[in-house]
Amino acid sequence: MTEPVLRLIPLGGLGEIGRNMMVLEYGNDMIVIDCGLMFPENEMLGIDIVIPNMEYVLERQNKLRGVVITHGHEDHIGGLPYLLDQISAPVYATALTRGLIEVKLQEYHPHSKANLHTIEAGDSLRLGCFGLEFFHVCHSIPDGVGIAVDTPVGLVVHSGDFKFDHTPVDGRITDFAKLAELGQRGVHLLLSDSTNAESPGYTPSEMMVGRMFDRVFAEAPGRVLVATFASNISRIQQVIDTALSYDRKVGVVGRSMVNNVRMALELGYLDAPDDVLLPIERLRQLPEDQVAIVTTGSQGEPMSALTRMAAGEFRQLQIVPGDTVVISATPIPGNEESINNNINNLFRLGANVIYDQLMDVHVSGHGAQEEEKLMLNLVQPRHFVPIHGEYRHLALHAKLAEEVGVDLDNIFLMMSGDVLELTPEGGRVAGQVSAGYVFVDGLSVGNVGHVVLRDRKTLARDGFLIAVVGVDSQTGRVVSGPDIVSRGFVYMAESEDLIEEAKGAVVRALEETMGHRAEWSLLNAKVKETLSELLYNRTKRRPMILPVVMEV
Repeated sequence: MTEPVLRLIPLGGLGEIGRNMMVLEYGNDMIVIDCGLMFPENEMLGIDIVIPNMEYVLERQNKLRGVVITHGHEDHIGGLPYLLDQISAPVYATALTRGLIEVKLQEYHPHSKANLHTIEAGDSLRLGCFGLEFFHVCHSIPDGVGIAVDTPVGLVVHSGDFKFDHTPVDGRITDFAKLAELGQRGVHLLLSDSTNAESPGYTPSEMMVGRMFDRVFAEAPGRVLVATFASNISRIQQVIDTALSYDRKVGVVGRSMVNNVRMALELGYLDAPDDVLLPIERLRQLPEDQVAIVTTGSQGEPMSALTRMAAGEFRQLQIVPGDTVVISATPIPGNEESINNNINNLFRLGANVIYDQLMDVHVSGHGAQEEEKLMLNLVQPRHFVPIHGEYRHLALHAKLAEEVGVDLDNIFLMMSGDVLELTPEGGRVAGQVSAGYVFVDGLSVGNVGHVVLRDRKTLARDGFLIAVVGVDSQTGRVVSGPDIVSRGFVYMAESEDLIEEAKGAVVRALEETMGHRAEWSLLNAKVKETLSELLYNRTKRRPMILPVVMEV
């Protein structure tokens, strides 16, 4: 008899921040936990977002019993529209998370109809051979859940993103009792969030941010603008509560922020009196010390409201001296430069800018080392896989697990694409599947590959040069040109000698082919090779060279 095998396959989120997507597969049944995006790194020129490679799921969609979402942050739901564009699997999420998914789906495809189902902490669900139980966890967004999955090989617990906050904004603490009960039942495998594995101690409570907001509002002489993630409903609630304390009205700026606030109000996840939230047009009529604004742009996104305000290009709202701008978020790796540019521009416009290096106006939603150890001690897993983090985070979390008593042989340090095969007796990493980056560039999904990115880097670094030349189709003799056009390489008017030398080199190279007919691809290659060698010898730079040899 064949031993039962559970396959766990992270398609993103291990060895990186973002793109969280985990596959659980047993026999003819498969479920997916989360489907997120990642923000592009600095060298990913022109790329909007990065999503998981979903080929493994798409090729086995007949097995897919459902997609389960732990919470509503972009790194957990941002890839969902691209998955649901190709399959029609049911999606299960808590009410707020479902609302955020619906907003995202409407932005992606206004007429799409997804098969969405609402669950809540405490619910149970059967998807094929998998029995799921949902338990509440604190995070920087309400309605987050962890998932206990009863599988044929044993109990698997997925922590989701969590922290042990004793004074959360919504008053709902992480379900200690459920975690302890799962530990008593016997957990075969724990998958646990590693984002803050470098941070000793405990992550501060969200209430600390509320106290900092109180101080900022008390001292601000004019308007207060708070930039945060559009999905950070708890932070938006803190701004509203503080504004109420100081008799300020609140405006919401940024399309995603407006849509999310409207949805959260309808579902009851935001509490704001009718006369507190006002449109920007009404706020402009009030004294500046009676106004607070919540806006997008905490990560310096190019088209976000705050970035356009900082550049003086936002028609609805202009930054004026006396404004206080609070950036209530930690920079995502890769966004530091754009965030710093915004801060500099805001200071130039006369604003007082407050950010994480000056004041605790943001706290992490992820548990630090002591909380990660508490999760391990409550759940008492036999096997452990650290998830959600760059490799150093995973390695440090693995070390914490060993310290609290998990057998080193039962700790699996995995990367996205690795396949963990788990049996009732044990587990092993057995092979890999395709889990590389899929780039989204405008409406293009997956069409921009590493070759295109390499070309973009070359163009950005060294520019390009086009050489156009007409050649007699019979003799191979140059009859027109060569004409050379350069962009981003040298300034033509100041490099006439170099350009003339390049033209001469092209003519000489083509004259070598006279007397016999050559393929046009070979003539193009000859021109490119000649120019590459000449330009590198003269400038030590390698522009992209586009030869155009035309038959006349």
